[in-house]
Amino acid sequence: MKVDTIDQKKSGGVVLKVVIYIVCILLAILSIFPFWIMIVNATRSTNEIQQHAVTLIPSSYLQNNFKVLTGKSFNPLVGFMNSIIISVGSTTLSIYFSTLTAYALVVYDWKLKNAFFKMIVGIMMIPAQITMIGFYQMCYKLGLTNNLLMLILPAIASPMTVFFMRQYLVAAFPFEIVQSARIDGAGEFRIFNQMCLPIMKPAIATQAIFAFVSSWNNLFTPLVLLTDKKNYTMPIMVSLLRGDIYKTEYGSIYLGLTLTVLPLIVMYLILSRYIIEGVAMGSVKG
Repeated sequence: MKVDTIDQKKSGGVVLKVVIYIVCILLAILSIFPFWIMIVNATRSTNEIQQHAVTLIPSSYLQNNFKVLTGKSFNPLVGFMNSIIISVGSTTLSIYFSTLTAYALVVYDWKLKNAFFKMIVGIMMIPAQITMIGFYQMCYKLGLTNNLLMLILPAIASPMTVFFMRQYLVAAFPFEIVQSARIDGAGEFRIFNQMCLPIMKPAIATQAIFAFVSSWNNLFTPLVLLTDKKNYTMPIMVSLLRGDIYKTEYGSIYLGLTLTVLPLIVMYLILSRYIIEGVAMGSVKG
């Protein structure tokens, strides 16, 4: 009887694993399917897309779509580089200074700490569109309306990232390390850079993905500030492809979208292992 019970448990476990694998494979296919359709449409002509919107077989119009994309009044490669510069710069500033601010909110005791944190939470509730008029007027008076720096420097103040980092520090940061390092004579910036940042890798990776995607896909702010074609970003260029008054080239639009999505996928693949490590660490602590 015991042997039969053990065999039943083993067979039940095998069936459960098979079901889990099947569900995971189906979810993976559903996740990849939209990207594959986008890549396939980047190789098709406008007529093919209009006649059959969905197909899994690539066509032979990729080179023609690339010629259409590069034949516009702007250069997609320049837009790609502008988007890379803005996204990498803003992500780096946002992550570092937000983590530094969260570290100050958690590690140090000062009189207005709680009031400052409440102010940050309150700023999170204000939509960016409301402050755009004042932000544009400031940029105009400084003569920086066509400068990529004005799309990078504001990332230093990122309330949402500060909030997330602060919550992560409260839950996962061992304060004994700071006290031990201070006794050994380490400076505050050395403690932060060499001890806090490595511990914060999972949170930094998560927020880096969010910050990079948000900056890369940002259309509203660059569209307001940038009027010079040499400073256009990829989202602006893709949006202008849809504004052709003669004919909308859907194949080149899908090609532009594919080029826009590729850095996001690379960014996720680079940082995903840190997120997995953070999840595993959290499960072990739990």
